[in-house]
Amino acid sequence: MSAMERKIASVTARPVNVPLARPIRTAVGHLPTAPLVLLDIRASDNAAGSAYLFAYKTGMLKPLVATVEAVAAEIIGQAADPYSVGLRLELSFRLLGRQGLVALAMSGIDMALWDIAARAQDLPLVRLLGGLERPIQAYDSFGIIDVAADRLEIERSVQRGFRGIKIKIGGGAVEDDIVRVKAVREIIGSEIALMVDYNQSLDPAEAPRRIARLKEFDLRWVEEPVLAEDLAGHHQVRMATGMRIQTGENWTFPDQIEKAIRAAASDYAMPDVQKIGGVTGWMKAAALAEAARLPVSSHVFIEASAHLLAVTPTAHWLEWTDKAGPLLKQPLSVAPDGTVTAQGPGLGMAWDEKAAARFAV
Repeated sequence: MSAMERKIASVTARPVNVPLARPIRTAVGHLPTAPLVLLDIRASDNAAGSAYLFAYKTGMLKPLVATVEAVAAEIIGQAADPYSVGLRLELSFRLLGRQGLVALAMSGIDMALWDIAARAQDLPLVRLLGGLERPIQAYDSFGIIDVAADRLEIERSVQRGFRGIKIKIGGGAVEDDIVRVKAVREIIGSEIALMVDYNQSLDPAEAPRRIARLKEFDLRWVEEPVLAEDLAGHHQVRMATGMRIQTGENWTFPDQIEKAIRAAASDYAMPDVQKIGGVTGWMKAAALAEAARLPVSSHVFIEASAHLLAVTPTAHWLEWTDKAGPLLKQPLSVAPDGTVTAQGPGLGMAWDEKAAARFAV
């Protein structure tokens, strides 16, 4: 059966909850585990593809599974190519809108369909997209740290080769932020990039005052200081502080990166493959970022991001935060020089079914 004749036969979604080796504390919430939905699509010629979605909260697993199943019902029996499926789903959900869980479901289906296309040719996804596997510089991503308890872990990250460290701040007094940022800078030295993430916890009036207190620590970027949708607020913070601002993990589909570029909201872009529209949406967003000369970093989803950054002209950093590794037969790894290289075929993910059963919800 040719690729043109390949039809979608089934879509399955399984909820799992994976313990995190490093639970994540943010200014707006705590993530002790990684609630994931494992997505598998099988085609009429028995070709198969997989992806996963990150629900953030365990209580959202069942609604996300139900949403994936509802979205999938629109495409059973249709051609198994991402482009035509995307057009069909965009039309199907035009009245409801492509926000929230619908956006995640559509993105996950797109990723799995690209995985099918690449696996069917026994190629890593990056090659199907016209590129080659290449090392992408990664930074290690931490939550709000405890300076004493996390010191060894931060030192270990540097020893592993990471050339960048990100910590989350906010949620308390600015003096607490200063203590944490100062301590990390002392631990990692001046040659390692240091980023901070406020997780949307400030307002545009407060953000410049707090960020000004951090200038002495040579931050590579300040991430999401204000609400993600407040593009004018991000621009205001950029202009008031002169600090490099990072945002984008909450952009839904490529039209939102276009709006952010027009608003001059940030110095960098950080699309999230499960919100930006999967592989198809990422490639469109990457083209917009290239035209705007906007460096692109990834958010979560290390397996897919290693492929996508390798074909992104303005690729910047890969965020290392491993959510699905315990579920994979061959987890992605970090090289001694702190880089990550895509693996295949497809997205390079094969489920360890014993682990999936162990973590099933």
